[in-house]
Amino acid sequence: MITIYLKQHGKIVRNAEPEQLEELGYDDVLWIDLLNPSVKEQKSVEEYLDIDLLTRQQVEEIESSSKYAETEQSIVANSIFFVPRGDDFSLEPVSFTLTEGLLVSVREADSRTFGEIDKRLQVSSKLYPTGYHLFVSILEIRIDLDADIVEAEARRISQLSGQVGDEVRSNEQLIKHINSIQESMMTIREGIFDRQRVLSGVLRSEHFPNDVYPRLQLMMRDVVSLISHTDFSFERLNYLKDTVMGLINIEQNKTTKIFTVASVFFMPATLVASIYGMNVAFPWGLDNFWITITGIVVASALTIGFFWRKKWL
Repeated sequence: MITIYLKQHGKIVRNAEPEQLEELGYDDVLWIDLLNPSVKEQKSVEEYLDIDLLTRQQVEEIESSSKYAETEQSIVANSIFFVPRGDDFSLEPVSFTLTEGLLVSVREADSRTFGEIDKRLQVSSKLYPTGYHLFVSILEIRIDLDADIVEAEARRISQLSGQVGDEVRSNEQLIKHINSIQESMMTIREGIFDRQRVLSGVLRSEHFPNDVYPRLQLMMRDVVSLISHTDFSFERLNYLKDTVMGLINIEQNKTTKIFTVASVFFMPATLVASIYGMNVAFPWGLDNFWITITGIVVASALTIGFFWRKKWL
């Protein structure tokens, strides 16, 4: 699907008819948004702007040069956006191209970021005179949403911390839960670090209007803060995992201790019973059975008393 945002009479109008591109000048267009576009739609935009848009494979490349690049005619910035998938989320690549003062975005999945910028365009159209301003605003919204995700994960970790020690026998599931959150935090950090690389490229550029650079510097500080926050959360998860493992070891040691003490209790009694099983007659006509029972009771009592005195019980 292709959506064209036009500048008309001091307002921004959304139009989804790509056939109009041939009739429009560059000054009339603010933004061309391609959502899972067909070959025909992508081709029409490339012919209109005389550029080659990146393929998904090119966008997904992780080299630093592929995140941000400038030529005399255009600026290309590639980033990854978080897209909800039920209780989880995935990373979807988005490619931005700035040329002739207008913005072109190519993506294959819908995102809350683009829904939010669409609303802002309708409410405050004067804040977006060029595609450069629009691109910076998209990054601002994305970073704000990144912060919301980091805060949500931090709350999950706090709730998880309260569960540690409540049910020792369920700590195996707790470890699996911790591993799941760790995977999410690594994915989040990857996305935020991606934002940092794009911002670094934009800050080095001389093509953007001067009024956006203070915003970019503030965004960079926010990104650095988010990376530190994710690192702290990851360390906290490691601490929780170590705590759970310690509790499991304590529980296992308690069980081992019970079996060890129980086996030691019966060792003297087993010895007496073994002696009783020998074909030996006691002198003075004593009954072997009662002598053996008495020996077992006395030996067990002495063993328990010895352990108690040593404070091993």
